[in-house]
Amino acid sequence: MKYSVAVPGDGKMVFVESKGLFFIADFPSVQVDKDFSQTLVQIPPSPDCEVCVIVPVRNEAQTLAATLTALIHQVDLEGQLLDPRRYEIILLANNCSDDSAAIARSLAEQNPQIALHVVEKSLSDAEAYIGRVRQILMDEAYRRLCSLGRTRGVIASTDGDSQVSPTWIAANLYEINCGADAVGGRIVVERTGLDDLDPYARACHLREVGYRYLITELETYLDPDPYDNFPRHYQHYGASLAVTAEMYALAGGLPPVRTPEDVAFYRALVRVNARFRHSPLVRVVTSARQIGRTNVGLANQLSEWIEMGRQQQPFVVEPAAAIETRFVARRQLRVMWWHVLNGYQSDYPRVASLAEMLGISAQWLVQKLTQPYTFGQLFEEVEERQQSEGTWASRWKLVEIQQAIGDLRLRLESLRLSWSKLQGNNLTPNDLEPDKEQYSVGSLRNTENTVSWLTIVVNPSGVVRRTIKLPVVDGRLPGDAK
Repeated sequence: MKYSVAVPGDGKMVFVESKGLFFIADFPSVQVDKDFSQTLVQIPPSPDCEVCVIVPVRNEAQTLAATLTALIHQVDLEGQLLDPRRYEIILLANNCSDDSAAIARSLAEQNPQIALHVVEKSLSDAEAYIGRVRQILMDEAYRRLCSLGRTRGVIASTDGDSQVSPTWIAANLYEINCGADAVGGRIVVERTGLDDLDPYARACHLREVGYRYLITELETYLDPDPYDNFPRHYQHYGASLAVTAEMYALAGGLPPVRTPEDVAFYRALVRVNARFRHSPLVRVVTSARQIGRTNVGLANQLSEWIEMGRQQQPFVVEPAAAIETRFVARRQLRVMWWHVLNGYQSDYPRVASLAEMLGISAQWLVQKLTQPYTFGQLFEEVEERQQSEGTWASRWKLVEIQQAIGDLRLRLESLRLSWSKLQGNNLTPNDLEPDKEQYSVGSLRNTENTVSWLTIVVNPSGVVRRTIKLPVVDGRLPGDAK
């Protein structure tokens, strides 16, 4: 069985969305022609199945019973037992040398009300890696949901060393029903394992979590996503990753990379402008083991931090000013791209100013703005260009994470105050979109030392337009690089 899916575009006019801007565009032909004919599970899915949970397993005998027990005892958001006909579980035990498959089969026999399909395979060395195993499972889930005609059916991934929350399935469905195409769950390290960690590794882990959360909040203020409102988190990893069947195909399926396959898939989703939700409602607890199944991931990172502690090496990260500059520049680029796509002229000085902020060639950016990219594709190319030119890395030297956290906290204090004033006017960061009549990508300052934004608020009485003004503090707009 083959499914051919037209990715924007197929030579026709297609709707594209990007962070609150709706428009029609003509994109070149790109086809995903993937073979889903290989059947992993012979038993057909229940006609009522809405969610296909996939669990890749390799030597997880120590944690697998807890993983499957959590999936078997799912409840809805009101605490009532979730109808077991609404989901199924597919577990692929690949190249196991322990009792993982036997444990899974035993639980399947003890819980006949749950469709728990256990498949055992010995893959070749070329295929025996987590990226390929997860791809096999997600392809199978896609095939089964499509056989039911459920294009908005959900493929939900977790891992054999993780335990999902009791409402994990229901929370994923809630976010999908609210309009998300894909959902990343909050993944936390189990408390016992965290307490037992090497002190330096534990400190690094906790600081990184805080650092990433502060970045997420900063992004909410400087480049908000209407489909990923704050509060949200920053994770989009295989231990808790859900996607609709139609978006799975549109993104081209899970990329055939060794690791990190989940991050590669997230980038593929961004490339096609998927509405991705980092949901705090969707939660998973994972192990703090320091010997992982791959050379990347949490286990590998914990091991690296332990070694850094032994070598007395500091934990260095990107500075707050660089992060802020990226978000401001990305939003300005989004506005510029939208105007070019809709027939507005982009003058060279503004493009050059933005290219300087991004640390890339202005001529290169002018050329890329004429290409029919989705914004996700365009910004991915910008980031690749930043790496190849090297200006960005030379401009923003890494700093110790404690300094970056302190700088982020200071910057967020002023932004929180500004947005609290906006909320007093019943506005949020998502309501703010630049006025296309002004189209000032470089500097939006005016003679009153304020900046004007056009906000469009849709309510039951229709569309209301308001213009509000934000102050320029010390000659800078909120988000300007210092």
